[in-house]
Amino acid sequence: MGLSTHILDTALGRPAAGIELLLSKKRVGAEWRPLARGITDKDGRCKTLLGEHEMEAATYRIAFFTRAYFVAQNIVPLYPMIEITFEVHDPGEHYHIPLLLTANGYTTYRGT
Repeated sequence: MGLSTHILDTALGRPAAGIELLLSKKRVGAEWRPLARGITDKDGRCKTLLGEHEMEAATYRIAFFTRAYFVAQNIVPLYPMIEITFEVHDPGEHYHIPLLLTANGYTTYRGT
């Protein structure tokens, strides 16, 4: 069904817009293959990160490039980039990978 992500800046209590994303898929062995790039919209969402690719049963990774987002707020982040690795077991399901973000911490979970 697809893949989406949503970033909320929990310190500010608002969506994190304008964060660049890179989706990669793990190949046989230890290699990662970049699949697509995206950017969060004004609501902190990216619903089209898969682009033209079909979801497959595989291991994926989303890199969230957070440094520029924080620098624009005159904040020095502890995590200039966050990588979330997850496994897709049933490509027929939707995978929503939210990120709750602050300059000094983050958390994630599987959303709906």
